[in-house]
Amino acid sequence: MTFDELNLSKPLLNALDNMGFTNPSPVQYKSFPIIMAGKDLVGIAQTGTGKTFAYLLPLMRLFKFDKKKEPKILILVPTRELVVQIIAEIEKLAEFMSLNAIGIFGGVNINTQKINLNEGCDIVVGTPGRTMDLCLSGSIKARLIKKLVIDEFDEMLHHGFKHQLNTILDLLPTKRQNLLFSATHSKEVEALIKTYFELPLLLEVSPSGTPLSKIIQRGYEAPNFLSKKNLLLHLLAKDSYQKVLIFAGSKKRADLLAPYLIEILGEKVGVIHSNKSQNFRIKTVEAFENQEIEVLIATDLVARGVDISDITHVINFEMPEEAATYLHRIGRTGRADKIGESISIFSPDDEEIKEAIETMMHKKIEMVEWPLEVEKTEKLIADEVNNHKAGDKAYLKQHTLKDSQGAYHEKSKKNSKVNLGGSYRRKLQAKYKKPQRRSGKSK
Repeated sequence: MTFDELNLSKPLLNALDNMGFTNPSPVQYKSFPIIMAGKDLVGIAQTGTGKTFAYLLPLMRLFKFDKKKEPKILILVPTRELVVQIIAEIEKLAEFMSLNAIGIFGGVNINTQKINLNEGCDIVVGTPGRTMDLCLSGSIKARLIKKLVIDEFDEMLHHGFKHQLNTILDLLPTKRQNLLFSATHSKEVEALIKTYFELPLLLEVSPSGTPLSKIIQRGYEAPNFLSKKNLLLHLLAKDSYQKVLIFAGSKKRADLLAPYLIEILGEKVGVIHSNKSQNFRIKTVEAFENQEIEVLIATDLVARGVDISDITHVINFEMPEEAATYLHRIGRTGRADKIGESISIFSPDDEEIKEAIETMMHKKIEMVEWPLEVEKTEKLIADEVNNHKAGDKAYLKQHTLKDSQGAYHEKSKKNSKVNLGGSYRRKLQAKYKKPQRRSGKSK
């Protein structure tokens, strides 16, 4: 099927043509007639399925010009980055239409947003907290909203937005069209649709969100942070690693990893998580999109929603707690008919999440032997030592290499160690051109 076969207007078809899109994804062509008919919809779909266009295209097709410019469409998303992304997509689709959208989120002056809303718009895209504030103040006339989209519902709950979301839903008119998209069909989804939706139709897309056949999945086993760091430097020295997204397990771990890479790769490395300012986060994502940055270290803030093209590799430096999050992460690569690759570095205590991921995918992750030239060390960083002192005895036992005869046995002397300050450092320096010390001086 092509977009020409859908009941799209000429302006939308022209915009899609300019963007280079010709074929709708399954979630796009399946949801189109449902939304066009004015019915409520619950879509179970993940990042990479094309769900943003799945609701934008029919909503913009149904749009009718109004001189009063009071917003009739409200789109709620969990993060500021996703607000920015969706506004950008609306602007592209509205290239040949008289339609404008405003993005609202916390961390910036609310009065500026009130002024922008007072000047009028057709669509509001916002995070739940700031949207609730602007609805309660009357800057967004909630009673005029005719169509509501709740995108990444499960991630909203993860961010603690349940109260704000319920408040907004109570302010909206009862007679409206509701569209909800979530990665999982959870009890929370059921509770919400029973309370606020009217006979919704359920649409489920493949659990992986993006075709798994387009993503080569490989895994390594490593006992600790420094061993993982050594492996990461070894991988980044390869020429095929051109645009790499690295997921750390927390903001602290992302900040601990960054200096090791920045010391060698310099300005080619970026870090993004929720402790960074909004402007910094947006500029860093833009720099990564434009390949001014080639390696981006991130927390799961990026996994949900930020649309970055042509990522060659996703590296799970640390594994997530949930299988669905893993699928969101790897869904950042292998897009637009391109083959992508994901590398997961498993700690000894990641066996349970690995099994959960493989069960959800109905597919095994190919485990790769540890490279002989890469050092696997017993040394722990302070953060790992502190975790052990806190009473994580199982973790200590699993990381003890001396007595182990399993996956982490000691190598023979000739293969036990390689100084990564040598050949890999030179390879990385040659590849990324501008290695810098923290002082900014060239090495």
